[in-house]
Amino acid sequence: METLLLFLFVLAVLVLLLGFFFSSTRKKTTQAPAFPDEWRPVLQEQSVFYNELDPAARRQFENRIQVFLQTTRITGVNTTVEDLDRLLIAASAIIPIFAFPDWQYINLNEVLLYPDSFNHDFEQSGSDRAVLGMVGDGALNGVMVLSQHELRQAFSNKTSKTNTAIHEFAHLVDKTDGSVDGIPEVLVKQAYVLPWLQAMQKEIKKIRADRSDINPYGGTSEVEFFAVAAEYFFERPDLMEKKNPELYRLLREIFLQQPAGSGDNKTDHSS
Repeated sequence: METLLLFLFVLAVLVLLLGFFFSSTRKKTTQAPAFPDEWRPVLQEQSVFYNELDPAARRQFENRIQVFLQTTRITGVNTTVEDLDRLLIAASAIIPIFAFPDWQYINLNEVLLYPDSFNHDFEQSGSDRAVLGMVGDGALNGVMVLSQHELRQAFSNKTSKTNTAIHEFAHLVDKTDGSVDGIPEVLVKQAYVLPWLQAMQKEIKKIRADRSDINPYGGTSEVEFFAVAAEYFFERPDLMEKKNPELYRLLREIFLQQPAGSGDNKTDHSS
């Protein structure tokens, strides 16, 4: 009898621990409120990606923005967070994973918005403030830090190949499989792992030899290359398809999206 009671007690404890583990690592699905009508013209003005979606896809995009905003805190540090900032951060989060309707960033709880650049110790003053975005670890695990100025600038500049917020969310996608290595295994089908790795290494060599149009920061490591390539793919897909067709094709298979060309943004949920 005592053995049975002990077994039941241990079983109950295990059930409680498992419940706590899964509740702490998986975000709760929240019913999204209606998307405010006044936000649509803001998105149309700011986001080329949104404008290329058909009406049904736009509604999906809007709903996923609302879900993200319901499940992720956005906090201003020495600045005021406005609706524009919330929209741009949420859009940056949804763009890379738009073809994956059930995706949630289980490794993100809060976005800290700083007014401008900062250093690697997250200080906002001094002469060594060169960081525009960062995904935290250690005590800041589950936190992303972004520059408000850079966030807005990236969306207002329609010809740039860079977008810091998309860059940082690409890091989070990469991090979801448990390792940050430039290979987002949660997205990459096995058949594309080796081709992607080979393409990365080939292009990194070209960057270091100053023979690539990809942001030189992508040449510092495979981790940064993936995030830089993701920025390029979503910000200037037309140019990437022309200049780097192999990379464009592989990223299209990874993200299951084909954003190149005005009005031609497609997602493939069946591939």
